[in-house]
Amino acid sequence: MTHHSQTIVPEHLANFLAPTSLYIDGKWQDGAGVFPVYNPADGSVVAEVANCTADHAKAALDAADRAQLSWRKLAPRKRANLMHAAHRLMLEREDAFVRVMTLESGKPLTEARAEFHLSADFLLWFAEQVAHLHGTYSSSSDGGFRIVVAHQPVGPCLLITPWNFPLLMIVRKAGAALAAGCTTITKTAQETPLTGALFTQVLHDAGFPAGVANLLHTQTSAAVSDTLLQDPRLRKVSFTGSTRVGAHLMKLGAENIVNSSMELGGDGPFIVLDDANVDLAVDQAIICKFRNAGQACVAANRIIVDRRVESEFTQKFLSKVKALKVGNGLEAVDVGPMISAKQRDRLYDTISDLTRAGGQILTGGRAVQSPGYFFEPTVIRFDSPNQVMCSNELFAPIATIFAVDGVAEALSFANDSKFGLASYVFTNDLTRAIAIGEELEFGMVGINRGIMADPAAPFGGTKASGTGREAGHEGIYEFLESKYMAVTVGEPNEVLR
Repeated sequence: MTHHSQTIVPEHLANFLAPTSLYIDGKWQDGAGVFPVYNPADGSVVAEVANCTADHAKAALDAADRAQLSWRKLAPRKRANLMHAAHRLMLEREDAFVRVMTLESGKPLTEARAEFHLSADFLLWFAEQVAHLHGTYSSSSDGGFRIVVAHQPVGPCLLITPWNFPLLMIVRKAGAALAAGCTTITKTAQETPLTGALFTQVLHDAGFPAGVANLLHTQTSAAVSDTLLQDPRLRKVSFTGSTRVGAHLMKLGAENIVNSSMELGGDGPFIVLDDANVDLAVDQAIICKFRNAGQACVAANRIIVDRRVESEFTQKFLSKVKALKVGNGLEAVDVGPMISAKQRDRLYDTISDLTRAGGQILTGGRAVQSPGYFFEPTVIRFDSPNQVMCSNELFAPIATIFAVDGVAEALSFANDSKFGLASYVFTNDLTRAIAIGEELEFGMVGINRGIMADPAAPFGGTKASGTGREAGHEGIYEFLESKYMAVTVGEPNEVLR
């Protein structure tokens, strides 16, 4: 039986109501009871979705395993056509996606719409890559035989997506896996399951075969991940979330040597050098820090500013922060709520830790009185580098500014972290930018820009920020295994007789 929420989209989008059931083997199915999905802007219940158990997870893997061989053998052009059809359907349902994302994640409509368009671009990119997965043919080192390298799908994949970018993360993972010829089981975040359901409905309506894409929602994530990662039929796990959970999943999959891609925590240093365009740096810092209420792994976590321009930067940055409008994402606002009351309330401890370490609150620092889970955009300044923020991901609308003396101190402080996801450098000297970019121990470096995600670029980090890359040419190959064939060929004179 298929359940649909009756409160999440306006009447003119009634045909695109988000299913609230589980999707297994091409059918929407009931779970073992339901659990509520809350709107973090007011605490209201948006919908109730089916709760899966370990048995549902096993059924999803059964379906994915059955479908793997036929999906792998489907002609690349036919796979691409299905993905192009899904892309067209996504574009037709834009308003439904945008509203659902705002209602269950709290992000402003403008941010939800930007996420939608980026997600659609990712799906189109993967559709276009399907027919361009090339192997190689070459001679052996001694010329005695031929080396043929082909790329084959790794097999059934578990995709675990976070709540902060509920559409982008499922498209970036599932798009690559499906393009590569892998079947998928997506486990949504319990805070934002409806967006994943809308995307899965798009795949269903586009004609994807039964078992190729499966969708699970659950309040007991461990029951699902434990069951699937201990089953040898599962060949890949792709996870976006905390480093702690990512490490646990890697341990679970170790016994079966499950191929793993992990996009984990971040500690993004945002370096502003003495020759930077300060106005540009301020504008980009606002976006990089306060997008999604700071709940992003690539957010500017430590804003590191050369002391010679720090006063100017801080004054201009503070002025723009004070002008940010906080409120319900369905209205004209700049910053939405934290995802939950628990996440909002932990920020009091965060503020206390920062001020005890010598931080000065320049603005904000309190929760906003509202039925929702809002927190004031906050700026805290330190007069020098401080260990309290090293390897400490804020994941909140709290900006920390550190004054430093010169490039060497800025670079040393930036690298003083167990994380290595995103970093940022602002300078008008391109040679300087490249030199610093090469020394930053991070998987991504934004030079004079605070937003980097693009379908054509590999997204991922180093150190405790994870393994593997999503998107770019590398993204699909994360879901492929190289197969080497050594081929003996006859002598030309014998063959050509």
